[in-house]
Amino acid sequence: MSLPRIVGKHFVAGHWLPAGQDTFASISPSNRNEVIGIFPAGTPENAHDAVAAGKAAFPGWKRTSRILRAECFDRLARIIDRETDSLARLMAHECGKTLAECRAEVIEGLHMVQYVFGTGRMPIGTIVASEIDEKDAFVRRKPKGVVAVITPWNFPFAVPLWMLGPSLVEGNTAVFKPSEDTPGIGQRLVELFVEADFPEGTINLVHGDGKVGEALVRNRDISVVLFTGSYDVGHRIQQLSADFPDRIVAAEMGSKSAVIVCEDANLDLGVNAAILSAFKTSGQRCVSAGRILVSDKIIDEFAKRYASTAKRLRVGDPLDPLTFTGPLINDTAVQKVLGYNQLAKDEGATVLVDGGRILDSKLKDGNFLSPFVYRLEHSSHVRSLREEAFGPHVALIPFKTNDDAVRIYNDTDYGLSMAVITENYRTMRLFREECEFGMGYVNLPCIGAEVHLPFGGVKKSGNGHPSAAGLVDAVTHKVAWTVNHGTEIRMAQGLSASV
Repeated sequence: MSLPRIVGKHFVAGHWLPAGQDTFASISPSNRNEVIGIFPAGTPENAHDAVAAGKAAFPGWKRTSRILRAECFDRLARIIDRETDSLARLMAHECGKTLAECRAEVIEGLHMVQYVFGTGRMPIGTIVASEIDEKDAFVRRKPKGVVAVITPWNFPFAVPLWMLGPSLVEGNTAVFKPSEDTPGIGQRLVELFVEADFPEGTINLVHGDGKVGEALVRNRDISVVLFTGSYDVGHRIQQLSADFPDRIVAAEMGSKSAVIVCEDANLDLGVNAAILSAFKTSGQRCVSAGRILVSDKIIDEFAKRYASTAKRLRVGDPLDPLTFTGPLINDTAVQKVLGYNQLAKDEGATVLVDGGRILDSKLKDGNFLSPFVYRLEHSSHVRSLREEAFGPHVALIPFKTNDDAVRIYNDTDYGLSMAVITENYRTMRLFREECEFGMGYVNLPCIGAEVHLPFGGVKKSGNGHPSAAGLVDAVTHKVAWTVNHGTEIRMAQGLSASV
């Protein structure tokens, strides 16, 4: 059943602004004939106005008691809890994830809001000892200013809250640009902030494509840029931001994540973990596994079980409770994955499950692909093993020893997520210490982050500023504050105070 068509608007300085002549449509990936809504194509001027609104609101918001700022999030949590089912249904229509996944994402967003509310009464700094008896020394966090939040389509509710939550509770204001593929759920999220009575200008919304994002990044009044998306865009943001000496960029960008299945693995658990890692959300998570590294002693049996399981996965209508995974987001994504499927064949892969477009008449109007599974020896020169396909495309790669698996895992430009399937605690420790990643799991899929943990990666996957609970350090700066309670000046390090 279709939802009422959304009328898209910008939200600036507490006011909803109707679209002008330039608009774009949000199209359902499950049915390319279904229009979710019509949204304003933002301009650099819109971005400028939104930043100006955030800048004007910043002094009053940062002076507001941190506890009162947190109370806004308590109200927001109650609203999200009330709207969980309607939010999940809108998300399923707009981004194509199954209803169960969308509901889980809304709950993840709710958890972030609850976490942020809880931090409102926690310390905002520390007291440390001074070398001088008469001195008290403090370290305090202070907000940085206006934060630009630029988010992807695949987690259009949780990821914005990972960024907006810590930013706002710490006293920053924000300009939010959701993905142009999922503007409907982005706008609905801002409507919830408005209902929760966040003050005017603390959160602002601008729709649009990369031109709007670049206008935000080029604006000197943006103190922090928070971005999740491709490496190319993240790299561009960091290049542009280098012109601003006091700006922080927290960027999470792509991966070639992997599950490592060791010789002693529980095969049933390993197959399930690897299936979930590769094919949940049709492989369209930044942490999705594009590689399954399997001990050569068990790979034949593992490959047989894995291929059999992949073949029976139900791909279809995201609103059908029996569906395992839904469509890709758009035709560009479909063509990219099909191109990587062909590339793997050209590079000598043994195809175990030859996935491609699904020709079922019920799915003909959507962007549906079945899983593609292949087996291939590792080589540093094989593009299909090193580049991110971002879809239902996965390689099974044999390894001889655990050290060999470490080498293979690290032989990409990325380092976001990894999982190891083993019963040996020494093996777990080897991979924990030697693999280059931001999030690691044992006897689990390489997906499934929780909000109270940092979310980020290394190399091309991230720049050392993780999201979710780890974001606080990016959206605040630490200041030292030292007070002398004596009647004379005494200096640290024995420095003379004589004049």
